[in-house]
Amino acid sequence: MIKFDAVSKRYPNGTTAVDDLSLDLPEGGVTVLVGSSGCGKTTTLRMVNRMVEPTSGTISVGGRDVLEADAAELRRGIGYVIQQSGLFPHRTVLDNIATVPLLLGWGRRKARARAAELLELVGLPADTGKRYPHQLSGGQQQRVGVARALAADPPVLLMDEPFGAVDPVVRTQLQNELLRLQEELRKTVVFVTHDIDEAVRLGDRIAVFRTGGRLVQCAEPAELLARPADDFVADFLGAERGLKLLSLTTLADVPHAPGRAIRADEPVGAIGRDGGRWRLVTSPRGEPLGWLDTDALPAGGTAGEAELAGVRPLRDTDSLLSALNEAVSSPAGAVARVTADGVLTGVTSRDAIHDRAGRSHADAARAAAPATPTAPATRTAATQTAAETPHEPAAEGPTPDDPAPEAPAAAERPA
Repeated sequence: MIKFDAVSKRYPNGTTAVDDLSLDLPEGGVTVLVGSSGCGKTTTLRMVNRMVEPTSGTISVGGRDVLEADAAELRRGIGYVIQQSGLFPHRTVLDNIATVPLLLGWGRRKARARAAELLELVGLPADTGKRYPHQLSGGQQQRVGVARALAADPPVLLMDEPFGAVDPVVRTQLQNELLRLQEELRKTVVFVTHDIDEAVRLGDRIAVFRTGGRLVQCAEPAELLARPADDFVADFLGAERGLKLLSLTTLADVPHAPGRAIRADEPVGAIGRDGGRWRLVTSPRGEPLGWLDTDALPAGGTAGEAELAGVRPLRDTDSLLSALNEAVSSPAGAVARVTADGVLTGVTSRDAIHDRAGRSHADAARAAAPATPTAPATRTAATQTAAETPHEPAAEGPTPDDPAPEAPAAAERPA
C-alpha cells in the first residue's frame, strides 16, 4: 500500500535524516517505526503526506507517487494524529472532527452527522461534541484527534507518538481502543513511537531505525524479538525481550485441569483436605473469588466468609506473560481460567505455563530462522536492508534443536 523506494532526506547543513530507505508497508496493517531520538522515524512518517519533502527517491501510496499529487489534496486523503492532538481550541469537538469533511465539500449537516458517529466509535459520549478541547482530559483529546483523522474515512492513518503525553493507565486504554478500531476498520497505519513495548503490542510489523536515518531491521514482532539483526537492535529491544515475546502468545493452547473448586456458601466444616492445601473458592455462579488455605480454616462459617488470598482470573485471550506473573503471585502456583463471562473453566499449573513459555521461544526462533534456499532467492528491498549487518545466529537464542529454555528470570518460581 505504501512503498518507499531508495528514499533519502538530507538538509542543507549536511544532516541526513533518512538514508536510502526502501520499505514496503502492507495494506490494512500497522507498521510501527521505532528508534532513538533523531533516527528519522518522524521524518519518514511525515514524508508520506509531504509535510516533509524527500531529497531523492520515490514514495507511493496505493500505487500513486505522492510527489505527483497536489499536496493539499493528498493530506485530505490521509489521516494524521500527533502527540498533543492538535485540536483547534476555539472550535467545539464536533466541529473539530468535521474539519476535513467540510474541506472536502461535504454539507455541514452530513459532516456533523459523521462527527457524531465517530464520537461513538472512539468511545466518547454524545454530549462531548458540544464541549471545547480545554474542557476534556488528555486522553479524551487524543480520542477526538483519532476521530478527526478518521472523519473522511481515509485508507491511510499516520500516527506520530499519539499516546506519548498521557499517563500509563490512559495510554493502555488508548492502545486498546486503537486495537479495537483497527480490528473493525483495517486501515493502513504508520505509527511512530520510542516505546518498544507499545510497538510490540500494536504493530503487525516493526521497523527499527538507527541514528542517521538507516533502517536496520523490519520484521513481525515475534521475529524481531527472537532474532534481532544485530547488537544495535538487541540493545534497543532491551534485556527483557524474552518477556516481551511472551506477551505475544496467548493462553488459548495451554492445557488446564478441571480443578476442585469450593462454592462460597459451603460450610468450612464440610471441606476435605484431599484436594491440596490451596483451594479455589467460587461464587454460586462459578466466578473465582479467591484462594482458601485449608491448613488455616476458621472454626465455623462458610468458605466465602473465610480469609481468601487474591486471585486474578485469566481468559484464553490473555497473554502468556500475564499467566506467568499470576502463577508467580498465586499462593497455589496456578492460574484460574475463566470464560468470556468470567465463569471458571479450570486451573492451569505453573509447570504447564513454564513449559509453554519454553516452547514459545523455540517456536519463534524456528519461525525466524532463515530457510536454506535451493536456488537464489529474490529478496525485497526491506529484507536486503535488514540483512546488511551480519550476525551470529548461535548467539541470538534457541534454535529448533536447542533444549527448551527456562522461563525468564523475572518469572521464576519463588523458593
